Amino acid sequence: MNPFLSDYDTPFGVPPFHLIETGHFIPAFQAGIRQQETELDAIIRQSAAPTFENTIAAFDASGEILRKVGGVFYRLRSAETNDEIDSIAKILVPITSAHQSNIMLNPELFARVKSVYDNRDQMDLTTEQSRVLEKIYLSFVRGGANLDETGKERIREIDEKLSMLSLQFGDNLLKETNAYELVIENEAELKGLPESVRSAAAETAAKAGYEGRWMFTLHSPSWIPFLQYAGNRDLREELYRAMFMRGNNGNEYDNKEIVAELLALRIERARLLGYETHADYVLTERMAGEPEKVYDLLLEIWDPALKKAKEEAAMMQEMISKEGGNFDLESWDWWYYAEKIRKEKYDLDEEELRAYFSLEAVKDGLFSVVNKLYGLTLEPRNDLPVYHEEVLAYEVKDIDGSHVGILYMDFHPRPGKRSGAWSTSIRQQHIREGEFVHPVQLIVMNFTRPTGDKPALLSFDEAETFFHEFGHALHSLLSACNYLTVSGTSVARDFVELPSQIMENWQGHPDVMKDYAKHYQTGEPIPQELIDKIIASSKFNQGFVTVEYLAASILDMDYHTLKDAAGIDINAFEANSMDKIGLIDEIIPRYRSTYFQHIFSGGYSAGYYSYIWAEVLDQDAFNAFLETSLFDRETATAFRENILEKGGSEDEMELYLKFRGKEPTIEPLLRGRGLLE
Repeated sequence: MNPFLSDYDTPFGVPPFHLIETGHFIPAFQAGIRQQETELDAIIRQSAAPTFENTIAAFDASGEILRKVGGVFYRLRSAETNDEIDSIAKILVPITSAHQSNIMLNPELFARVKSVYDNRDQMDLTTEQSRVLEKIYLSFVRGGANLDETGKERIREIDEKLSMLSLQFGDNLLKETNAYELVIENEAELKGLPESVRSAAAETAAKAGYEGRWMFTLHSPSWIPFLQYAGNRDLREELYRAMFMRGNNGNEYDNKEIVAELLALRIERARLLGYETHADYVLTERMAGEPEKVYDLLLEIWDPALKKAKEEAAMMQEMISKEGGNFDLESWDWWYYAEKIRKEKYDLDEEELRAYFSLEAVKDGLFSVVNKLYGLTLEPRNDLPVYHEEVLAYEVKDIDGSHVGILYMDFHPRPGKRSGAWSTSIRQQHIREGEFVHPVQLIVMNFTRPTGDKPALLSFDEAETFFHEFGHALHSLLSACNYLTVSGTSVARDFVELPSQIMENWQGHPDVMKDYAKHYQTGEPIPQELIDKIIASSKFNQGFVTVEYLAASILDMDYHTLKDAAGIDINAFEANSMDKIGLIDEIIPRYRSTYFQHIFSGGYSAGYYSYIWAEVLDQDAFNAFLETSLFDRETATAFRENILEKGGSEDEMELYLKFRGKEPTIEPLLRGRGLLE
């Protein structure tokens, strides 16, 4: 029996992962498509005149089976894939793409949607209903509903091809990432690496069949500490080149042609729909609104950030010369010398910090923060099925003990998991037939694993990532919307990072660290001396951090403001894009083109700028707490009620104004990064 085709017989209706087999997916998708086709046909064939309830609400609620099977399949595809799942994904792309096109290009369905939209002023709609109507109507228009038959057919072809190319881009990146191995046999070549890094490399090597040796990979918990500490400069270069040349090696995993084709198709699609560029198409649904506003923000920050980065580079070159090094600073040296300067200037050692940031300590601290802010508690649920033995399940309860939702957490790298960290919905919150449907959420990370008798000890950045992704999860878990179209994180992409990024402020606040950062062996809280060093060094290397991020954001915008991509040379375009803004040779963009998964295999095309846009919001929003108190319940309630619960049910800036009472300014961001004179 296919578990997707009946109600889940599990606590809270979570997916029965223990019963799901790969053979269930395609039949469930096919059944889901048939179900939604029947539901949409009923909307079209009814004799009653189009209303919000019989057309828009009915459309919003359609496709329950597809949501169930998609909520599992696409989560596994990112976090626990294998060759069979990859093959199924390739089979599904044309099927699901055609189904989506059939919906968006159905003239009878669009006629009913348009009728409701055209008569909306005569209807007594709530603010949320008006937003749902507008979003659904625009999704049809942006999907090609107003095109002639030739245009509609071309849109179908483009959408299917785009889906397949995005899939292939991600596949190539995962396979090239997993294929690389740096195996070290001579222990002398490990000079500078802390014992914890060596132990992790030894365990990785043993699992790969290289007993007695050390292995480093292109997963961040492996390559980042190697770049920070390895004294062997040649090996640093080898590993870093392998990282930044992914998808750019002229082999079977090369992504350059895929990028070129994606760009050409996105341009063609935008022009068909009446937009000058893909960025114009994307940004009409963002807070920024137009490419010029994005460039204005990025370039306003670029100059002070680049100036700071040049100062940092000069410091590193000075250290190289002082140590007798007869070479110029290169990108594979930056992490190494940044760590040395951090230790010399601030007496702060990343490895010393890790001892106070065990995964369990950070988790306890995070749970404490959300309890103080919102009254939430998280209880382990070992009775819930999971898709991998490492996955943890929690029931989230509100201040009155009522059920909020289920949260799954998946912490460590595996060959079947893509790199990075993300939060995603398995089931979105909504109201169905008068019943409140509680959310089921998943956050996925790639944190440093436990080694030997040591627990997982996180870097400061990894701890920050945990808080960040949990913020996304809160946005979904605390959603209190009626309709799926606007529920949870269904907001403008440049607003969605606000709930996640504001959580980072608590992670690194001295008063919070005193509570949760405890030595994994002694249980002693982090000493004030170490907190003072963290604060003193917090603005160090911010030139680099800001520049590498902005460089990637500008590269994204440069690609997606193109009006013609015919004959584009990806490497030459990237180099020219970076030359135009004066990126120094010692820094590369955070993501180079051939592994820029956010924009070529994710949802951030013409949108990678969103993180810095949202940081303007989150710095200003956190000031609302600093102006009262760190855990001021009234301020937290206002943030919950006006931001977290509302999803996309109102205009995002209006929601922010209701919370804050004024528009944000850029100064708190610049000050926070140490970029103001």
